[in-house]
Formats: sequence, C-alpha cells, structure tokens
Amino acid sequence: MEYTVKALAQLSGVTERTLRWYDTVGLLPPLRTTQAGYRIYGPKQVDKLQQILFYRALELSLDEIKTILEQPRFAQQRALQSHLETLRARRAELDGLIQTMERTLLEQKGEITMTDRERFSDLQKQAVKENEEKYGAEIREKYGDETVDASNRAILGMDEDVWNEMKALDEELRQALEQAVQSGEDPAGAEGQRLAALHARWLTYTIPDYNAARHAGIAQLYVMDERFTAYYDGRVPGCAQFLCDAVAVYTK
Repeated sequence: MEYTVKALAQLSGVTERTLRWYDTVGLLPPLRTTQAGYRIYGPKQVDKLQQILFYRALELSLDEIKTILEQPRFAQQRALQSHLETLRARRAELDGLIQTMERTLLEQKGEITMTDRERFSDLQKQAVKENEEKYGAEIREKYGDETVDASNRAILGMDEDVWNEMKALDEELRQALEQAVQSGEDPAGAEGQRLAALHARWLTYTIPDYNAARHAGIAQLYVMDERFTAYYDGRVPGCAQFLCDAVAVYTK
C-alpha cells in the first residue's frame, strides 16, 4: 500500500512537516515523487518510519538514527535488540516506581505500613540506576560486565547501616580532600596517603575483590573523564587530580 504525506502522517501520528523534514535531511526519502511534486511512500518507507519513531522514543538524535539505519541489516537488528532491552529496563523501573507510589499512597491513607527496608530499597535502586546512566558504559568497557554487575549487587544487598556508613565515608573523604587541596598538602605526604587509604576503604563497599591495580585505574578515571572530575571538583577544583596522584603513590 502507498501513502501520501498526509495519509502517512495520519497513520503514524507524526506531522506532515516532520515527514518533509525527514526527507530533507535524507533520513526518510519517499518511494517516489509525482510530477506534481507529491511525495509517495511505500511499505519499506513505512517500516523505516516505524524504526525511526522507535529510536526517537529512546531520545536518539536524527544523526544517530541515520547512522544506525545506514548499517547492514544484522547491525540494525543488533541495535534494535539493545534498545529493546533498554525499553524493558525502563518498564521495570516504571513498574517499581508505580508500586512504590501506590504503597506510599496506601500508607498515607492508613491502609498499610511500609517497612524501613522497603523505603531504603528504592534509594539503592535509584543509586544503581544513576551510576549506570552516568558511568556505566565506560566502566563496563574498562572492567567488564561481571565486575560492574557484582558492584551493583553489592549496593542492592547493603543493609541500611552499611549504606549510611558508605555515604558518610564518601562525604568525609570529599571534605578532607577539599581541605588538603586548599592547604597545599602533598599527595605523597602523610595526609595524601591517609586519603588514598580512605578512598581504598570506600571502594571496598562496592568492589569486594579490591586490588591496587583496579584502585589506580579508577583514580585515573577521575581525571580522564570530566564527569568523574566534576564530582570531586564540584566544590573545590583540583581534588580529583590530588586524589589520583595520591592513589598512584599509594598503589605502587
């Protein structure tokens, strides 16, 4: 079956203007154009539009979508499979949020009582989600899925006391780093090495099989990746570099 721009817009729910733009940028050319200048779309274009809308729903840019669609069929299938898993993960996350909101509403009405563990579990899941979104790709590439999955399991398996200990230690480390940088401490000196040891202790909460090489590699990420740098340098610039240098000495 063939469609005009207007008919395809009505079928797909996108605007006629959007379809024309997709043609202009080379993302979705029509099957043919009539002598009168009307764009005509066939089954292949309809299938392609469906894929484009899938990827747009995942917030990919038009350039990213174009690159995917220009790949061989097997590569497109692999990309679709990957994004299907992303959608399933989103659905699971939304299901969890809906259940939490439903339980919270019932508790406020006095119909149920939520346990502290139930409240706390949501915080852990959110922490894992945020870490995956910010740093997951880089860390998985560097250390592998098994290591990252083990770290996520460690976070999800913490009880509230251990979780609070880890968060308190993180804040203690950040404050001490800021003071060390502001005071002009030497990363190789006593205070620098104390902070490197503190950082090693903090890592063991989420990396059960800690080793010096992994510690040094993680510290290097703090200066190689601006997102990691921003975490430590957010209040006092230079903290990420100080920690990296201190850990380099500590792990020799």
